[in-house]
Amino acid sequence: MLGIINIILGLGLLIAGRRLFWLFVAAAGFIAGVQLTVRAWNGPEWMAIVVGLIVGALFAILAMFLKSVAIGVAGFIAGGAVLLGIAHLFGFDTGLMVWILFIIGGIIGAILVGALFDWAIITLSSLAGAALLVQVFNLKAAMGGLAFLVIVIVGVAIQGEQLRREQRTKHD
Repeated sequence: MLGIINIILGLGLLIAGRRLFWLFVAAAGFIAGVQLTVRAWNGPEWMAIVVGLIVGALFAILAMFLKSVAIGVAGFIAGGAVLLGIAHLFGFDTGLMVWILFIIGGIIGAILVGALFDWAIITLSSLAGAALLVQVFNLKAAMGGLAFLVIVIVGVAIQGEQLRREQRTKHD
């Protein structure tokens, strides 16, 4: 079940992460909720999904009412989740290293989102979508890294073209 949710979220983030900002924020909350639940408790998968859905819904509500706060929080969580996804590909996802990598990725994500909103959301949503998809298919090392890179490029290209079209329409 979690694999299906990750595929849907991953594709949604790749194609429309910037345009559906609330989806980006909700997905970041869902990912964080699931990852924290999985790492903190060895419970059933449905528990991680429920916690992820609750956290994701709270984040979506936050995005609708407190956009600037939601932007920073989503950037932090997405950045942390992306760096953890990359670390997982290379086997650096154990112990205290998980928290250190999450915080480093979170800080980078929050800075990117604050400085370059549209392109940061495009990049982070593409990275997060690619990380979800690569995890679903359990690709490791070189194959996982290559698939991750290709999927990120596709996501950035799709969303970048959407942004360019919107900007052209505004200027015409």
